[in-house]
Amino acid sequence: MSDDYLVRIGKLIRDARQHRGWTQSQLAEALATSQSAVNRIERGNQNISLEMIARIGEALDSEIVSLGYAGPMHLRVVGGRRLSGSIDVKTSKNACVALLCASLLNKGRTVLRRVARIEEVYRLLEVLNSIGVRTRWINEGVDLEIVPPARLDMDAIDADAARRTRSIIMFLGPLLHRMDSFKLPYAGGCDLGTRTIEPHMIALRRFGLEIAATEGLYHAQIDHSVTPGRPIVLTERGDTVTENALLAAARHDGTTVIRNASSNYMVQDLCFFLEALGIRVDGIGTTTLTVHGVPHIDVDVDYSPSEDPVEAMSLLAAAVVTESRLTIRRVPIEFLEIELAVLEEMGVDCDRTTEYAADNGRTRLVDLTVRPSKLEAPIDKVHPMPFPGLNIDNVPFFAAIAASAQGQTLIHDWVYDNRAIYLTDLNRLGGRLQLLDPHRVLVEGPTRWRAAEMMCPPALRPAVVVLLAMMAAEGTSVLRNVYVINRGYEELAERLNSVGAQIEIFRDI
Repeated sequence: MSDDYLVRIGKLIRDARQHRGWTQSQLAEALATSQSAVNRIERGNQNISLEMIARIGEALDSEIVSLGYAGPMHLRVVGGRRLSGSIDVKTSKNACVALLCASLLNKGRTVLRRVARIEEVYRLLEVLNSIGVRTRWINEGVDLEIVPPARLDMDAIDADAARRTRSIIMFLGPLLHRMDSFKLPYAGGCDLGTRTIEPHMIALRRFGLEIAATEGLYHAQIDHSVTPGRPIVLTERGDTVTENALLAAARHDGTTVIRNASSNYMVQDLCFFLEALGIRVDGIGTTTLTVHGVPHIDVDVDYSPSEDPVEAMSLLAAAVVTESRLTIRRVPIEFLEIELAVLEEMGVDCDRTTEYAADNGRTRLVDLTVRPSKLEAPIDKVHPMPFPGLNIDNVPFFAAIAASAQGQTLIHDWVYDNRAIYLTDLNRLGGRLQLLDPHRVLVEGPTRWRAAEMMCPPALRPAVVVLLAMMAAEGTSVLRNVYVINRGYEELAERLNSVGAQIEIFRDI
């Protein structure tokens, strides 16, 4: 755009902002940017994309700058490019959403550092704001401040936002100590098949919670006289089930033992946060957690969630599939050791630095450098297991990696009903994947990837796998309606572009 055109657009944006009665800081917060960036835009001193103009139009509810209806976001990918340089891993999506739910335990001010700015977080913030919780981005949009009200207004809950995230289920644990009854909309999220909340209920009934599900709502009733008299044994070693049990135990006036607990990364981060609230948790990193609850929590707490091992795996897979040399910094190695062992057996050439501590002082990080490698299919099938096994969410990335390897790889995704089916979308890009049943897919490699235009799969990790294959395919591909990717990744396209990818964000406007 010419300088004159940028000045004219900047004036339109400034006028629309002032018409709404917003300051530059308020607009910056809505856009997840800095006040200085908004100032430069309004003065015409900063290049501005159509995507940013559409976002500003949505934020200001102004047809003047929205260029018409801002439809779904799409990606145009010019593939066949090698990545190079280094890229940092962002903080954990799953830890951040758990900590947002855990903030409901605290009557004081909670500050979370470097929170992932993703759609899943935005949906939870919309829910929290609707029930009276005050939240604001501070330090130029890097950190998040959360201040709860004296009383939550559950009747005002934003049902639409709640239904777009499965994380809403983790409101059950903290809310059962705050009220006698409440209603929550059904949990949503990725389309991964039928997932019952019964494992949650088996754990939370021990704290007096009973739920009737009718007309799209969970109707919760709490009998506060009921307390867990013996250890709680989880029927599913699930991450959110364990987190819900921890959240319920945190304000129980007594000691709660949770057995068959997940020890995965987001559970450990939640335990570290509970300790910052003054709750003692024994057994962190094991399958037996002992929680010494505190019935009244009113502290000002400042906590830094650790980095996301699944994002680290995504970036690692991007380097492998595009045959690139790439350094991935701030990798939480404890939660990727099995994956790296499998990849090294397949022939992936990588090395790592010595370990150093994450900002939470507990999680172990390394920097990984990946180089172009000649890959062979693994002898054994690739399948997930609870931590410390291969992470459930990392399984889909092995589909793209296996497609780059010589030979056949069997991938067994036994956890979810539909996710293996979505992996066969890689066939549209030249892959040779045979679906054996809803949980098993046979991958034949190596693959000569080819460009294609297609809709984004409705599940987060398969969607990113398709994007990575497009990055490896010569030519121009289009991935349509990528909201599901934005649920779990912050500015993924822009960050991949910073290390050599060519991905353009566009909308039908």
